[in-house]
Amino acid sequence: MTAVKSAFARFFRLVRRLSFPRSLRYQLLSRSLLILLGLLLLIGAFQYVIMQSFLYRNQAETIQNKIRTLRLDMVSQTGRPNNGPFFPDWSLVVIRSDGEFNVIAEDTKAGSIPKLSNEEYAEVLKQNVKKPNYRTVKNEQGTNLLVVLEPLGPRGHVTGVVQVSTPTAPLKDVLLQQMLIFGSLSLLALIGGLLLFLPILKKTLVPLSSTVDKVGSIDAGKLDERLPIYQGQTEIDRLSVSFNGMLERLQSSFEAEKEAMEHMRRFIADASHELRTPLTSIHGFLEVLLRGAATQPEQLEKALKSMYGESERINKLVQDLLLLAKLDRSPTFHMKVESLDSVIVDMETQLRLLAGDRKVRFKIAPDVFIPFNQDKIKQVILNLFHNAVQHTDPLSGVVEVSLDRSGNGAVISVKDNGSGIPEEHLSHLFERFYRVDTSRARKHGGSGLGLAVTKSIVDLHHGAIKVESSAGSGSVFRIWLPNGAAGE
Repeated sequence: MTAVKSAFARFFRLVRRLSFPRSLRYQLLSRSLLILLGLLLLIGAFQYVIMQSFLYRNQAETIQNKIRTLRLDMVSQTGRPNNGPFFPDWSLVVIRSDGEFNVIAEDTKAGSIPKLSNEEYAEVLKQNVKKPNYRTVKNEQGTNLLVVLEPLGPRGHVTGVVQVSTPTAPLKDVLLQQMLIFGSLSLLALIGGLLLFLPILKKTLVPLSSTVDKVGSIDAGKLDERLPIYQGQTEIDRLSVSFNGMLERLQSSFEAEKEAMEHMRRFIADASHELRTPLTSIHGFLEVLLRGAATQPEQLEKALKSMYGESERINKLVQDLLLLAKLDRSPTFHMKVESLDSVIVDMETQLRLLAGDRKVRFKIAPDVFIPFNQDKIKQVILNLFHNAVQHTDPLSGVVEVSLDRSGNGAVISVKDNGSGIPEEHLSHLFERFYRVDTSRARKHGGSGLGLAVTKSIVDLHHGAIKVESSAGSGSVFRIWLPNGAAGE
């Protein structure tokens, strides 16, 4: 019993697979053949109706013409023709105008002669047209008969109606034969279409198959490959263009993610290094103190001052890291239109104190009003000024701070006469933890985060920062802030 059920299940699965193919090729083939079959059936139906009408009409015209050839001889009182036996397979009846029903000839094989209504005979007596008047009826035995009615007598003197009835079976045999021929030809056409359409369809779908194979060969390591976009088929070309666009976006995303991961790795490594250096120094001083230096005032004071300096460096580094993380996480802050020149003038005392014995010059244009965040712009100016102080001579150094109007904003410049920056380092200055001192000698201090913080703040003001410098000739940092920054 289980084997029978399994056999039936396999059979139905096979039928379903053939009836509902999942392959695009066989779906197109089956649906095309179904459409062709529907068209052939529709053509066959129309052909059947038209051919039947034609055969019946042609037979009726033949009967009408033969009746008219007998009309001159049908003049006796009996109404019988004088030219011998009548036509075989016909039943001929003459209906006089007074309603007399005279059987002239009768086909006994066809059964009884049908008798129409008096209204139909009266209608024929009234008209005298050239077109045959015919219809199909069934007699008492159920035989289908073609009945032709023809007026009897010359025009204007119609004395009766001639009725000829003949079985329609011979006509239907001819019609059936023609339909069998049409059906056979249609079946051959379907078989021929199946045999011819399958290889043509296979060749037509070659671009699609090539696209599928190409897509299947692309993985995460081959995102730079592209599909051909000129294969001679509009739909496949559009698919290739769309898929190439998707590959470009995926490639960009992977590259961006790879770059972000590399930045994160470098960031973690640099942050670890920056934190390790002062922590190692503090740890070393603590070991010295634990070994007895705490009882020696000079060594104790020296160790405490060193540890205090290193703790300040750690604190500054952590603050910069937290600020960068905050700017990355919430890339907006409140800005309002204020006097930028007043902010810089208020910072003059602080900046001169930070410069020590260096000369400080200010060139501030008055009444410069733009939207900005005061605290963040102060931090930008302090970062750039501190950077200039670090890289200029304590006695002969000169730092110049200027503010100028531009056509659509304001420009803040910080210029120094320090050691300058080699050209190969200019494009990396604003990267996090990047320092020109590749040996990390700590001659000028700093963690390489100040300029990165500065650029992030300027970017959030929708501004721009540029640097001009060369080794031995000092540096100029210029910040442009627009009049209509977002967040105003």
